[in-house]
Amino acid sequence: MAGRFLIVVADSVGCGALPDADLYGDEGSDTIGNTSRAVGGVRLPNLGLLGLGHLTSIAGVPPEPVPQGFFGRMRERSPGKDTITGHWEMMGIVLEEPLRLFPNGFPKEILDPWLAETAIEGVLGNRAASGTAIIAELGEEHQRSGKPIVYTSADSVFQVACHEDTVPLDVLYAWCGAARRLLDDWRVARVIARPFVGTPGAYTRTYHRRDFAIAAPQRSVLEELAQRGIPVVGVGKIPDIFDRKGITMEVHTSGNADGLWQTQRLLETIDQGLIFVNLVDFDTLYGHRNDARGYARALEELDRALPRLQERLRTGDVLVLTADHGCDPTTPSTDHSREYVPLLVRTPERGGGPLGVRDSFADLGASVAEFFGLRSGNGRSFLAEIGR
Repeated sequence: MAGRFLIVVADSVGCGALPDADLYGDEGSDTIGNTSRAVGGVRLPNLGLLGLGHLTSIAGVPPEPVPQGFFGRMRERSPGKDTITGHWEMMGIVLEEPLRLFPNGFPKEILDPWLAETAIEGVLGNRAASGTAIIAELGEEHQRSGKPIVYTSADSVFQVACHEDTVPLDVLYAWCGAARRLLDDWRVARVIARPFVGTPGAYTRTYHRRDFAIAAPQRSVLEELAQRGIPVVGVGKIPDIFDRKGITMEVHTSGNADGLWQTQRLLETIDQGLIFVNLVDFDTLYGHRNDARGYARALEELDRALPRLQERLRTGDVLVLTADHGCDPTTPSTDHSREYVPLLVRTPERGGGPLGVRDSFADLGASVAEFFGLRSGNGRSFLAEIGR
């Protein structure tokens, strides 16, 4: 019987611009490398031992001469640079066409049916914006009028922000559920409920966020695993991203620290299956806010937690650290960036070495499938390269 396959997605921790980054306005992006230089160096000894320093130039993390992990970079084949596209491709779904973007806001053909179905009397915003900025700008008017703040970004997202004291969470979620149904035909990747609390000038978003994802165009590796009775544990926003399809157990988290603790607990209690974790704070708290120092602290927090995860691995287990896109906090943009993502692999009984540049994120899904005795139509497994 196969053991455990643990995937930790450090959300947005890219490692260098892809060759087509210029098509997205992301030339020069390098989330890890640029962040390290912006803060005068980072302390990531454990990630360095796995081979992180071989992936891009990182201040404070030189290439490890004798790495204890297998290391490489993955290229995204699908067009786009959003969460849904990246995670789908990891699990074998490679898109041919990008999901829809609305850089100028959403047209009446979208908003009017939604307002009619929900009986909402108008919206505020309806433009591309930073979430924290638009909440700071329109939060007081929202509380006065009761109208939700609607905004988007460079990703395929329809975001609805409401104060928890003004619009109850169940109402906000119902509004977002209605938007999800209407937006399927428009190929919008996610509807995101963005609740916040506080007072004017001091609003903060909460971990009551919920993502409503569009249905995937084909079955993912997760669904294949679940159909064959293999446990699939989704941690953080993983269940939301896959619309709960192929997820046999959900674990909600409140940020990176909680996500890492929950992952440690799962390694102590789960004997077999896939544990699929998303650590969202890199992206939401630091990348989108151009907070390089916060981003660096989050990287170091992950590094400190890594030994506790590795200590709980058993013979036969595989640990993968990766990302779904970039979000370079040092560039003028506050949006995601089109980047390579790390592929760091640790197995208790093996050493390390290079895995090269992988042609697709789907190589990860192919490896998961092979680990559990299945096949994936997309991607090339790296298990043989790590001696499994």
